[in-house]
Amino acid sequence: MRGIGGSERHLLTLLPALAARGLDPVFVGLDDPAWDPRDFYDALPVPAVRLKAPRDVDPILLARLVRGLRADAVHTHLVHADLYGGLAARLRGTTLVSTKHNDDPFRTGSFRFVERGLARLTDRVVTISDSLRRFTIDRVGVPAAKVETIHYGLDEPPPAWGSNPPDRVPNDARVILSVSRLTQQKGIDIAIRALASLPKDTMLVVLGEGPKRDALQSLARDLGVESRVFLLGRVPDVAAWMQRASVYVQPSRWEGFGLAVLEAMVCGLPVVATNVSSLPELVVDGETGLLVPPGDAAALSAAIERVGPGFGAAGRARAHETFSVGRMADRTAALYNALLSASS
Repeated sequence: MRGIGGSERHLLTLLPALAARGLDPVFVGLDDPAWDPRDFYDALPVPAVRLKAPRDVDPILLARLVRGLRADAVHTHLVHADLYGGLAARLRGTTLVSTKHNDDPFRTGSFRFVERGLARLTDRVVTISDSLRRFTIDRVGVPAAKVETIHYGLDEPPPAWGSNPPDRVPNDARVILSVSRLTQQKGIDIAIRALASLPKDTMLVVLGEGPKRDALQSLARDLGVESRVFLLGRVPDVAAWMQRASVYVQPSRWEGFGLAVLEAMVCGLPVVATNVSSLPELVVDGETGLLVPPGDAAALSAAIERVGPGFGAAGRARAHETFSVGRMADRTAALYNALLSASS
């Protein structure tokens, strides 16, 4: 565990919904000692077992999991859980489900052979979008019969865990918002380039941290928009920024799902996103938002100028109809029941 990212937010939504359906979920976290995931555990509404995971390969950790495993089914998320949870479940003869959250190109390199081996241990692989299902089958090589899509679900904006600190964003500015890790994948550099051709009262606010912070600040200086780019890091109240913004942008180069896009849709915020991976499953181009090619700052800028409030209202209706928590939890519970019935 390294705090709250997209997969962690997914679990904070899914687990209580499963509990409300009569299941008895227990979260087992493999905690990286270099990080403090207190905010995740404070928000977690189901029982949790925390295990320190300081090394990628740790036979002692595996032995602890095997000894302590008392479950009808194990559901793993992310690489280390796939490895340790998958091996422990198989050694105990327990039904095993694994969810894939991202179409990172890393998965198509040599690691794909590891992933194929881990997939052989599972009873089912869940992908969070149809695009990710195709990627997992076609690019990673997991058998199609093992893979099914269960979309993320969201009914409400992300809950606040405090009040946002003061900021220097002008109150009368037109705010372009992105909630994103500062990585190459997320394309914030393209948003900064797009900002350079937008009116000077337009500000770009990015909520998130990552290794590209210095490079993005340098790019903003080089383009003369440093005073209009606000990299605010993680903030307690994302929904407050959703309400303050005029447009949400997701200029990703690839994307497993795009949970922040769904959060923006739930908030009724117009969305401009790239036409990659899962994002066209969320944003219906020309109806609930606008899609642009990845890496195209001019197209992104033009779409930001064109998108209007009507897109936000349509996006909110689509979010409630297609991506509800109830639908996600019902399909997940049905999958567990089907697998357990087949194994009995």
